[in-house]
Amino acid sequence: MVPHNPRYLKRFEPGSQSFSAFFSGVRILIFTELVLNAKLPAHRLFFRYFSQIFCPPLLDSFIVLLDSSSTHKLSEVSHVYPILWQEDHVLLVDQTRLPREYGLVEIRRSADMAEAIQRMIVRGAPAIGVAAAYGMYLGAKEIKTRDRRLFLQELEAIAARLRATRPTAVNLFWAIDRMVKLAHSTPVAVEEIVGILLQEAQSIHLADLQTCYRIGEQGLTVLPESPQKLRILTHCNTGALATAGYGTALGVVRSAWRENRLERVYADETRPRLQGAKLTAWECIQEGIPVTLITDSMAAQCMKEGRVDVVIVGADRIAANGDTANKIGTYSLALVSKAHQIPFYVAAPLSTVDFALPDGSGIPIEERDPREIAEMGDTLICPAGTEFYNPAFDVTPAELIAGIITEVGVVKPEELRSLQA
Repeated sequence: MVPHNPRYLKRFEPGSQSFSAFFSGVRILIFTELVLNAKLPAHRLFFRYFSQIFCPPLLDSFIVLLDSSSTHKLSEVSHVYPILWQEDHVLLVDQTRLPREYGLVEIRRSADMAEAIQRMIVRGAPAIGVAAAYGMYLGAKEIKTRDRRLFLQELEAIAARLRATRPTAVNLFWAIDRMVKLAHSTPVAVEEIVGILLQEAQSIHLADLQTCYRIGEQGLTVLPESPQKLRILTHCNTGALATAGYGTALGVVRSAWRENRLERVYADETRPRLQGAKLTAWECIQEGIPVTLITDSMAAQCMKEGRVDVVIVGADRIAANGDTANKIGTYSLALVSKAHQIPFYVAAPLSTVDFALPDGSGIPIEERDPREIAEMGDTLICPAGTEFYNPAFDVTPAELIAGIITEVGVVKPEELRSLQA
């Protein structure tokens, strides 16, 4: 709770902090520096809620509680929301800087949003969808013509640029298509269409947060009854940072923690970008959830030693038959789960299901920059002349999945079509 003593309150204003950097038209707002130990006494970031978008509402202003002895270390961040709408622009938590820095990127142009998605400043299929919806609005606002036909043509070009950023994440396409369809089907002046698009982006934002809470509740219904306190293994980051602010697979973890059903989380580090180490572990630490970090190749040994009771992962795209594309390494995790007779669940919103795809063979797999596996930070870790293959995702066959946890219920993969609207 934010204390009332105004001596400790500092309102964050764009441009008011000591450090800011610029790249490719994106202004990065850093309001903390070098978080070396999350347990050190320091800042606690609080969000005061006034926005009317949703409840708990979107952040409308930031309140930073400053420790009198330090203004340069971040201790704990409560209520993590990776995407924040503020009056006329978007603020994104820069996930490439966590866990050492907690920084915000200010997005005012659609092109900047496309770059932020491509660079994985914002990541996670649901969060990408929300970000893309705001990117569509920002692009619509930039269009100068008031001629409806020309406006819609330019809007289609903006949609094409955003679609090209992350080809595997179906939420991206779902959100963009929803915005484009709304613009085409609304028979009003261009100025009104722009305003309606903002309302739609905010609606998508709200719906995702509500969906994540429901996924967390649905997940509780399929957790093993024994032991009372479970050891849950997860892969990549599927928490607040990957969504509008609660999480899918990590949302189930949060709900289990709240209900006293969780002993600890085992988090795969998730090579090559280390989202499990950098983001999942960070989120757990903020909420006091016990977390043990392991390398991806340690999962089988942990299962053999009886350290894991259930595996819950997220998804970037699910085919109609239940085949699931998720962060690279998920498929091998499903295989070792089956070998050790450990239930393997996928948690994702229905918007992640691509009912137009009959199976996973049609899911496009993004291949990313080889430097992601050739380098650790600025250090080259392999000899010159090495060749690379860097797929960002793999596809887990439906037969390895015990159930798909959605906001409307948990179904077996072969029952997924029953949820199609």
